[in-house]
Amino acid sequence: MRYRLTQNDVSNKINVESVDAVNAAVCRIYLGLYPTASINLLDQVFADFKRLFGGKFPGYLACDTRFHDMRHTLDVTLAMARLIDGYERNHIESERLGEERALLGLIVALLHDAGYIRKKSDTGHKNGAEFTLTHVSRSAQFMEQYLPGLGLPPDSVTVAGQIVHFTGFEIALSRIQLDDPKDRLLGFMLGSADLLGQMSDRLYLEKCRDYLYPEFVLGGVARVRHDDGSEHVNYSSPEDLLSKTPVFHEKVAQHRLHREFHGVEKFAQAHFDGLDLYGEAIRLNLDHLDQILEQDDFDLLRRQSCTLSSAAAT
Repeated sequence: MRYRLTQNDVSNKINVESVDAVNAAVCRIYLGLYPTASINLLDQVFADFKRLFGGKFPGYLACDTRFHDMRHTLDVTLAMARLIDGYERNHIESERLGEERALLGLIVALLHDAGYIRKKSDTGHKNGAEFTLTHVSRSAQFMEQYLPGLGLPPDSVTVAGQIVHFTGFEIALSRIQLDDPKDRLLGFMLGSADLLGQMSDRLYLEKCRDYLYPEFVLGGVARVRHDDGSEHVNYSSPEDLLSKTPVFHEKVAQHRLHREFHGVEKFAQAHFDGLDLYGEAIRLNLDHLDQILEQDDFDLLRRQSCTLSSAAAT
């Protein structure tokens, strides 16, 4: 694969630090599937997402989590659109998701990390990362309040609040309440897009060290304190987090992608006419990490974002 620009997606064509660029790419995919569909609602949610993460949404502060930021969400939403595209193009009409369900999946992808955003009235928390352990439920609550204003019916709002849990660990996947198998399939795609988007990011390793570890500290994940006063250390340092990333990939990410999410990641390859661009990007990140760990030289992590903050994205 030719040199990939730091700000670009796995195809090296779309700037995932630009809301407008990803908005346009997702709409192209959506209209390619459903030529007579309207993209007005999708455009509105992209605009509201930009306002929410940029601190311009009524009642909310700007996103201050640097790992779970605007770039991450844009990467995930783009991956979600590609999974939907690959699936729809390889199934007969009766098995397809359809434009309304596909639209819902894209909307939930855009809002799946809304739970990290603090309200202006919240004086008890200093950073959105403090919501790490409950952010998925908070995202569902945000959508419960926001989606009816878009004109979505109550059953769609309910489904959105359920499928967002495929991106987290707050409740067991078996306890996610969905009656229609197609809605569960949509959840598998969302969970897969979340993993594919974050682990294929060209800045993934740097973001784990510089941003994810501090989020884990603030969120009570790095060190878990028990009621009896004892403490369990999951990650003692940024370097320790990175050293455990290969195990996370093998034991957690791969298990989820291949088994719990039923391998729907393959539909991204269908979108790219058989090319496994996400898998290739993830392997390159892990190969680079292996080199870093073997040499015990974390200074090899030198990539930097092209923007100073998510709020600066255009």
